[in-house]
Amino acid sequence: MYKEILRVAQDAAIKAGELLKIGYGTAFTINSKEGLHNLVTEYDIKSENIIIETLKAAFPDSTFLAEESGELHSGNSGNIKWIVDPLDGTVNFAHNIPIFSVSIAAEIANEIVVGVIYQPLLNELFTATKDGGAYLNRTKIQVTDIQDLKSAFLVTGFPYKATSKNSRSAELFINVVQQGIPIRRLGSAALDLAYVAAGRFDGFWELELNPWDVAAGVLLIREAGGNVTQYDMSKYSVYDKSILATNGLIHQAASDFLSKKIL
Repeated sequence: MYKEILRVAQDAAIKAGELLKIGYGTAFTINSKEGLHNLVTEYDIKSENIIIETLKAAFPDSTFLAEESGELHSGNSGNIKWIVDPLDGTVNFAHNIPIFSVSIAAEIANEIVVGVIYQPLLNELFTATKDGGAYLNRTKIQVTDIQDLKSAFLVTGFPYKATSKNSRSAELFINVVQQGIPIRRLGSAALDLAYVAAGRFDGFWELELNPWDVAAGVLLIREAGGNVTQYDMSKYSVYDKSILATNGLIHQAASDFLSKKIL
């Protein structure tokens, strides 16, 4: 049902990824947004332009919610809304750390129906369609079967702004580490979610993310058999500010420590 939407999203992600490969490791312009280390490079802008141009060419009545451009209206509410992060992991990219991605999701009638995350340096293309499963380079993927939180391998991130929520994120991180649970912070929420979907991590949580950070990854996890909620197990929308995404089997235990700060 969503075959053409997926095809165009993949095409846009790959085009943007090729551009990022050209720019990676070179000299380029870097600016700061709100938050000391919340960076934007010229390649964020170039990548976003390529994505929007590609999507608009195929679906001219689309609307867009993109990290650098904000919300762009060219169609009506019944058409596709594209949610785009042209370079997720900008700080890594700017410091020549090879962990970044392109994330594109298609939303129709307030539901994410297509998700694409592309890691260009590894040529890993993660894709999902609603009720169509999740894939990595056309091979079906699924979440892990780890049932005990203390046996899990987790990943998280922290907000850029220095707020009380950042302090809470640090407290939760310390709480997990003190239990001896291995945890990573990659610096790309889109990849964090893709890696949970692919069974590389068992769970992910973070505060203060934006729709473009998570929209594609949330669909990937659900289609790979996992679960996504807010910290307290309430229903999750990509417009919410707390996200817990796991293989489903450790979800309740993870929610308990996130909402109550206990393990």
